[in-house]
Amino acid sequence: MSLIRLDGISRVYGSGPAAVHALRPTHLTFEEGMLVAIFGVSGSGKSTLLNMLGLLDEPTSGDYLLEGRNVAKLTDAARSVIRCKQIGIIFQSFNLFPHFSILENVCMPMRFAGVERHEMKARASELLTRVGLGDRLAHSPSQLSGGQCQRVAIARALANSPSVILADEPTGNLDEKTGNEILAIFHELVDEGHTVIMVTHNAEYEKEVQRIIELHDGNVVRQ
Repeated sequence: MSLIRLDGISRVYGSGPAAVHALRPTHLTFEEGMLVAIFGVSGSGKSTLLNMLGLLDEPTSGDYLLEGRNVAKLTDAARSVIRCKQIGIIFQSFNLFPHFSILENVCMPMRFAGVERHEMKARASELLTRVGLGDRLAHSPSQLSGGQCQRVAIARALANSPSVILADEPTGNLDEKTGNEILAIFHELVDEGHTVIMVTHNAEYEKEVQRIIELHDGNVVRQ
């Protein structure tokens, strides 16, 4: 069984002549333990596809099977529970809470999942140590570099041990060296059985991933 299966998933904004077909009926499967890159020019449907995969938006049509369960038409509350426990999302702008320490930022998904406080703090510390920030647990995001903030975002995405990790331009704001370090972390996660799906403009990553999906005008044109 595939980790993810999309059967005719589409997203249309508006109606009639003014309708925008951001994602046309799309059929894709994703297996466990893969690093996948989604390419495409601006407006091609990359972010819309990622939003569908992350249950951040509801499809206009089609089915989305996540670990065998059709999650396409769930309520907002049900989608939130699945995002919390099964999907880790890494945003390009990090989306960290500026007034919280990085330890508290990584604890946040576990707090929503009802994890005990002592266990939550221990796991957050372990994850931040893994991404090289074990000596900065009390720092706030404003005290870190962009690359360090992205590491915090990765640690936070891993907090509830999700099966799939989605990353929106995870290296877009980083220099080449730091971007390669982030990519190395993704390779480690894939080796551990996670599936990492990232949107990127960096054509150099084509040789780094196991699968390529390219979109144009809401259609999958290469995979």
